[in-house]
Amino acid sequence: MQDTTEAVARVFREEYGRLIASLARRFGDIDIAQEAAGEALVAALERWPKSGVPPNPGGWLTITAGNRAIDRIRREKQRDSKHQAAFMSSPMSSAQDDTPHEHTGPVQDDRLRLLFTCCHPALAPEGQIALTLRLLGGLTVAEIAQAFLVPETTMAQRITRAKKKIAATKVPYRVPETADLPERLGGVLTVLFLIFNEGYLATGDGDPVRAELTGEAIRLTRVLRQLLPEEPEVAGLLGLQLLTEARREARVRNGQLVPLGEQDRAGWDRALIAEGHDLVRECLAINRPGRYQILAAINAVHTDAPTASDTEWSQVVALYDQLTRLDPSPIVALNRAVAVAELDGPEVALTLVDRLPLTGYHAWHAARADMLCRLGRNAETKESYDAAIAATQNSAERAYLSRKRGELV
Repeated sequence: MQDTTEAVARVFREEYGRLIASLARRFGDIDIAQEAAGEALVAALERWPKSGVPPNPGGWLTITAGNRAIDRIRREKQRDSKHQAAFMSSPMSSAQDDTPHEHTGPVQDDRLRLLFTCCHPALAPEGQIALTLRLLGGLTVAEIAQAFLVPETTMAQRITRAKKKIAATKVPYRVPETADLPERLGGVLTVLFLIFNEGYLATGDGDPVRAELTGEAIRLTRVLRQLLPEEPEVAGLLGLQLLTEARREARVRNGQLVPLGEQDRAGWDRALIAEGHDLVRECLAINRPGRYQILAAINAVHTDAPTASDTEWSQVVALYDQLTRLDPSPIVALNRAVAVAELDGPEVALTLVDRLPLTGYHAWHAARADMLCRLGRNAETKESYDAAIAATQNSAERAYLSRKRGELV
């Protein structure tokens, strides 16, 4: 019973984004899509322990959720065009097909349509990101709130406001025409970046790495690159994702996070690294630097070094200097300080870190702990490790930080 329940949870988590996107296309209503998906999950939890997990669990969830949505529309006696379109596309109908019921723009991909719908200019930027992470990434409200260092109630309000705005302004569920893509691009890239990050280092207390999220972010970015082949920021984001994904298998060992400097580089995916480096070189040739291109270049420096000691830290710091001019955020400043610690020493870097308003961020405490440890300030190091452990729910990261804390005299 427990194994089946865990299997249901895993399948639902993996299929959530695709399921919501498919339902939103068919019914044109995000609330209906979410409620139907939830009812399909309940049905799976009731039936699969008795009948077993079906051969195509994603398809089972899609059919079940679609039928539940139609049932809801019938109960509410909504005899409008939405009802008729939903009925005709139902698995129960002989006229079933997978074609959209409206103009859908230059690409046929349900999840990309959902992404562009959530990133419509009518929505506030913070609402765009929060809603997309909830619907497409399947993140809980608590996970999204933690990622943005805001209270859970604040994040829930952002998501609710965004959904109401979509309904009130009748935002079309489609990928915009090619000429309209650039104005949506910033929000779309941000969301894809955050979905990938959540997969690479999950904020929740479940699996420390969620490969289904990193894989989906990469897939959608590849589709976006087909739409905008000459946009260097799209190429930069894809390069960043590939260079980061290349290290995934080496990043967790025996349930513990393995930091970059300690990873077995023989376990890195060289094909992904080669593709990522090609994309970075393409961006350099275009010479229109942006945030994701610079982040990709930083990762190219790391993956180009045969060993950690061979890393060109001066180049990394120079790239962070360039990034700071485009994105002067505390997170960028923290990452720059970590590189400065390797170039100029931990004392210089610690001065930079202590200025940052990131006391609620686990990585800030972890960075301070590392620098304090290197300075021999063990009592303060223990305090910083304790704070870092308390601020993260990722099991692999907690295990690593606990080990480092335990090694102190």
